[in-house]
Amino acid sequence: MSTLSIIGLPESPFGSEIKSEDIKEALHFFDDWEERYHYIIDLGKELPSMPVAFRTDENFIVGCQSQVWLVCEYDEINNILLMAVDSEAQIVKGLAAIVLSVFNKRTPQDITGVDIEAFFTEIDLFSHLSAQRGNGLRAMVKKILHLAKKYS
Repeated sequence: MSTLSIIGLPESPFGSEIKSEDIKEALHFFDDWEERYHYIIDLGKELPSMPVAFRTDENFIVGCQSQVWLVCEYDEINNILLMAVDSEAQIVKGLAAIVLSVFNKRTPQDITGVDIEAFFTEIDLFSHLSAQRGNGLRAMVKKILHLAKKYS
């Protein structure tokens, strides 16, 4: 597995090999939300583990029901944001993987132009999450958008 050139974390397949359109198609394939939850958990298993050294207050996402850490670095050469995320909760890792499929390895301008709420509506995500999980997911997106604006 290759690593992110800037921060030395294992490279995530989300945003390159696994794209948001792939996830949307897969979620629509399943008949019920129990199958979709299992798929989301499996997505989380595809995320590389984050070394404990990166689990800092600076990388911690405030507002999530579970502990979540997001590392986001700007690759000036390619003008893209590289992201890594981790959580101790499997379902949260899966939800984070969905977010990375949309935002990871994209330019800051692309990221700020994404209508993430429309994507979440297309996959009918928030109607199947607790309010706390939904707030945590939005907190993660808010942090990514803030960083993207910083580098725009």
